[in-house]
Amino acid sequence: MDTMDDSTPLASQLVNENMRRERLKGRGLPKPDNTRYFTISNQKGGVGKTTTTVNVAAALAQAGLNVLVVDIDPQGNASTALGIEHHSEIDSIYDVLINDLPLQDVVAPCPDLEHLVVAPATIDLAGAEIELVSLVAREQRLRRALDQYSKYRDDQGMERLDYVFIDCPPSLGLLTVNAFVAAREVLIPIQCEYYALEGLSQLLKNIEMIQKHLNADLVVSTILLTMYDGRTNLAAQVAQEVRDHFPHEVLEAVIPRSVRISEAPSYQQSVITYDRSSTGALSYMEASTEIADRGVAEK
Repeated sequence: MDTMDDSTPLASQLVNENMRRERLKGRGLPKPDNTRYFTISNQKGGVGKTTTTVNVAAALAQAGLNVLVVDIDPQGNASTALGIEHHSEIDSIYDVLINDLPLQDVVAPCPDLEHLVVAPATIDLAGAEIELVSLVAREQRLRRALDQYSKYRDDQGMERLDYVFIDCPPSLGLLTVNAFVAAREVLIPIQCEYYALEGLSQLLKNIEMIQKHLNADLVVSTILLTMYDGRTNLAAQVAQEVRDHFPHEVLEAVIPRSVRISEAPSYQQSVITYDRSSTGALSYMEASTEIADRGVAEK
């Protein structure tokens, strides 16, 4: 059989992917000195927030790091993608925020990944924005719950969490404010489309307000380019524009448009466990490795 000419686009892609896999092969990821708290946010919908939350968390957990995903999106898509039950009879993050239920009574282990636990969302969260308004310390409730859960794990002799990822709804209401107050880092997924930077300035202004009034430690540490289509000039132009605006925050790893990434949630899995050999899984493993290697960005 003739050897494939590596000058063809398909062969070139395969060679590139094999080289990338070789770089990751056998690599262990460093444990952070302290738990890293991320909120994944972008008020623009459809940019890959939940997909990024689920797959970055899965990649880090698969590498042996202890990860918690907190789903505070009423749609509960992160819970679905990680195989966690989240119907209305289940205790969820709603009960933690509104009824002061301890987080340890809510978290459930991901069936596919030993080191990943999830605090699920239920549809009850849809009304939580209104209910939070009248509660004491309404912006601090998630942070307090996470601090108490960390103490609980320590008291029980459990391993410390290495990463906490909070999946936000596509809005800037009280649920997202709780996420910003609880986090130390913001990860912003940006779609490689024409409107990529639209609304981002408003998001950054809101983050500045949180920094000023509620959480001085919050920093936009990571920006991830998603839904990249290498066949179009537009995607390359958008990617370059984002890199020009945020030279230190943008990861080198780029997430492509991928059928496997889209399929995985329908099997209640991350793409990491659904098809580890796929291009999408490779890209998220690269992004996770970069996040782990970078550590907390300088303010």
